[in-house]
Amino acid sequence: MEGADPSAPGNESITDLLVRLGRGDGQVMDQLYPLVYEQLRRIAHRRLQTERPGHTLGTTGLVHETYLRLVDQTRVEWHDRAQFYALAARAMRRVLVDYARRYGALQRGGGLRRVPLTEDAALSVRGEALLALDEALERLAGHNQRLSQVVECRYFAGLTEEETAEVLGVTTRTVQRDWAKARAWLYLELREK
Repeated sequence: MEGADPSAPGNESITDLLVRLGRGDGQVMDQLYPLVYEQLRRIAHRRLQTERPGHTLGTTGLVHETYLRLVDQTRVEWHDRAQFYALAARAMRRVLVDYARRYGALQRGGGLRRVPLTEDAALSVRGEALLALDEALERLAGHNQRLSQVVECRYFAGLTEEETAEVLGVTTRTVQRDWAKARAWLYLELREK
């Protein structure tokens, strides 16, 4: 806010609040939540649109689970909102994967399934395919961490190429190249044998 006193209560930026949270000030949670809630809700809504119909984890539940995991990070040195949303993508991925595991995805056949990787980023994976994708992303991170982060931002957080570039501190063109490489790598990794 132009002309506002940044030290006045209620005028702190997301970055300021995250820095305070990283220093152990748990009282900032009440101030931080309303500032990030709508963006987390949009991310969760976009992500859940690719889940199976009748999925019992709703947008609000996914937001709350994600937020709780984020603010419970005791070893994170918070820097800015971009870092927060990058970690939100990772936390949302973990929530969905844990949810799939908890509700028996492996008991319905396990194994790998073909996962479509389209130009439109409509990865539309479900159940056991989500678990296969998660395992493949772990392997991809071992080869190239940034490619894995691009997938987390684009697929799990539903961020645009521009938003992903901002979060990762790279150019939009780099995100485009990394997204293409990551999709190709995942396609080869997840294809039916």
